[in-house]
Formats: sequence, structure tokens, C-alpha cells
Amino acid sequence: MKFWLLALLLPCHAALAQLPDSGMHIYILMGQSNMAGRGQVTEAYRSMGHEHLLMLTQDLQWVPARHPLHFDKPQVAGVGPGLSFGLSMLEGSDGTTIGLVPCAVGGTAIRKWAPGVPDSVTGTFPYNDAVMRIMEAMKHGEIKGVLWHQGEADSNPEAAKLYVARLATLIERIRCVVGNPELPFVIGELGPYKAQFGNINAVLPEVQQRVPHTVVVSSADLVHNGDGTHLDSESATLFGQRYAEGMRQLQKK
Repeated sequence: MKFWLLALLLPCHAALAQLPDSGMHIYILMGQSNMAGRGQVTEAYRSMGHEHLLMLTQDLQWVPARHPLHFDKPQVAGVGPGLSFGLSMLEGSDGTTIGLVPCAVGGTAIRKWAPGVPDSVTGTFPYNDAVMRIMEAMKHGEIKGVLWHQGEADSNPEAAKLYVARLATLIERIRCVVGNPELPFVIGELGPYKAQFGNINAVLPEVQQRVPHTVVVSSADLVHNGDGTHLDSESATLFGQRYAEGMRQLQKK
């Protein structure tokens, strides 16, 4: 049985017994399409990057991080918050290499982020695949935090009532896999473009109150790309910087 699969089945301490250590600081990007990124990749955005900022590819290779980071839906994947987050985290990092692990899958409700649950649209298993990628990444450095942006698919009133409990469970599972019960978890608000998105934003403060070492970052003033759902490239970039501010806040505690 593959080692990453054991992480789904064994207690945390048993699954993480022999992982090697190195100096890279690694961040996990999870959620649905606004984390994956749907902003237009112009030449200016395509050229963004840094020699000390890497990404884990679909075939589990570390390469220089470039837009688009994600590969959930290659025909529409674009600029998301992950790259600007990484660039912001490099500021003052004294040459430490940062690794980004893209795991988001567009269109997925939070119930899809549970062990063994498939996403029929993409033919993936969002949670299982994320665990596999996390376990691979941990061979090359330390997981320093998670970025989460998801909820558009759960923004109807009935699903929103279950959101806090489901997200709390997911955070606990990911922390278990990583072996760090205090792993920082930064959660982004949904854009204020549709009234129902407010159903999720209204309960996110409860996550922050209920689950230690989490913080919610604001989507105020962010602009969609014309479809009423997805951030444009400039707003996704700004959002990534807000995620970095939230991550630094948690890491200082």
C-alpha cells in the first residue's frame, strides 16, 4: 500500500513516523475554483515568480511557481491567490525557499473534501489527492500552513448551516495528516457578488472562534471577472497578499 494512503487509514503518529526533514517552507492551497484561480493570465501575470518560490506539479515535481498553479480544470485554470501569497511570504524570509502545493478543485462542495469521496466532474478524489500531495511535499520540507477558499458550492441556506462543522472536521483531519494540531489555517471570505454567498461569510467567524489557530481574511473590495463569482487577476493577487497577512498573524502567535 502506498505510504500516502496509510495516512488516510492510520492514526496520525503512526502515519508520520519516518518523514525526512529539510529547509523548505511549504503551504497547501485547498478549496474550489477561486483558490485554483480563474483570472486571466496575461503576459505580466505569466512572468510573475521568484527563484525561491516553487510549486508541486501534477506529476509531483518541484518547479518554479508560475500562473496558473492549478490543474484541476486546465482549460479554465488561471490567476489565483496562491502565487502572490508565496511572493508575499518571501518578504523577509532570509532566502528560505517556499513551496506551494496546489490541491484546489473547482466546483467542489465541502462534502467532497472527505476521505474516499469522488468528484465526478473532474474524476478526482479531492481529499485523498490532497493527502497524497501533502505527504509527498513533506519529504522536502515543513508544512507551515494551509490556505482555504471554498463555499460558493455550499452557499444555499441548508448547506451553510452545516458548513462550520464540516470545515472544523476537515481542519482536524489535515492537521492530523501533517502531525501539527496547531497548523495555521487561513480562510478566505467569499466575494460579495451574490446574496447567497453571504450565508457562508456569516458563519466563518464562528470557525475562527471554534477552531484555534485559524483566521478569516476579508474579501472586501475584491472584483469579479465578469461572471459574478470568480475573482479577476488583480483581485486574486490582492487576496493572496491578504492571505499572507493572515498567515503571518497566526505564525506570530
